Amino acid sequence: MSRYAPSLARLIGELVRLPGIGPKSAQRLTFHLLKASKEEVFALAQAIIELKERARSCAVCYNISEDDTCHICADPTRDGSLLCVVEETNDLWAVEKTGSFKGRYHVLGGSLSPLDGRGPDQLTGKRLMERLEPEGVKEVILATNPNVEGEATAMYLSRLLKPLAVRVTRIARGLPVGGDLEYADEVTLSKALEGRRDF
Repeated sequence: MSRYAPSLARLIGELVRLPGIGPKSAQRLTFHLLKASKEEVFALAQAIIELKERARSCAVCYNISEDDTCHICADPTRDGSLLCVVEETNDLWAVEKTGSFKGRYHVLGGSLSPLDGRGPDQLTGKRLMERLEPEGVKEVILATNPNVEGEATAMYLSRLLKPLAVRVTRIARGLPVGGDLEYADEVTLSKALEGRRDF
């Protein structure tokens, strides 16, 4: 039997399901929301609802957008010959925060993980291959996470890309093995991009 009122227990239970939120953080957030004004709580709830209703994948790169194409793909000043491949949208934004990459992106939607039932068909790798020639891509930078799944994904993609007339590079080390791009600081990630190598 829960020691909390049912509405408190329900919100704590929902917040615990979010990544990085444990029981204590969920409890703190719940009590913070309880003390907040009704307007603040409704504004948060409305922002969540609006996100679910309006956000969708960019038809080109699979970034999150409210339009058919995201603002990065629509930007004519970006270098279309450089394509940075990342696992998830939050990885794209980690790279973008560095301010050192001026090319375009491709979001895979995850990494290869047979144990989790994620094979090549669950990723956007086929769409990546279809983009290369029409967009004039000359270099593909594999910026998958430096963990087992990310390395396996990079190896798989490099095998697909090698026969094509594109340079395939991998971001340099400097990122911790087993870590995620979204947690890397801007300087480390920027240096990793600068020091990329052929793969």
